[in-house]
Amino acid sequence: MHDPRAAFTAVLHVVAAHLRSAGALGPADETQRDRGAVSLEQALWYAAAAVAVAVVATIIWAQIRTTASTPVDVPSAP
Repeated sequence: MHDPRAAFTAVLHVVAAHLRSAGALGPADETQRDRGAVSLEQALWYAAAAVAVAVVATIIWAQIRTTASTPVDVPSAP
C-alpha cells in the first residue's frame, strides 16, 4: 500500500504549481518572489535564544540530578 502522505504531498505540489503558473499564488517569475532572506540580526537572535534555552535546561537538569542523588529515608515500622 502506498503512503497516503506521499500521495497527498505530490497532489498538493501539482495543484500549487498550477495555481502558481496561473498567477493565483503570486508572481510566477522566481526573481520577483520574496525569498524571505534571513538577516544576520535574526540569525544572532536565534543563536542567543538557543544558548538561553541550553543554559536553562542545564540548570534544571543539574537540580534534577542533585535531587535524585540525595538518599531517601526509609520509614521505619511503627
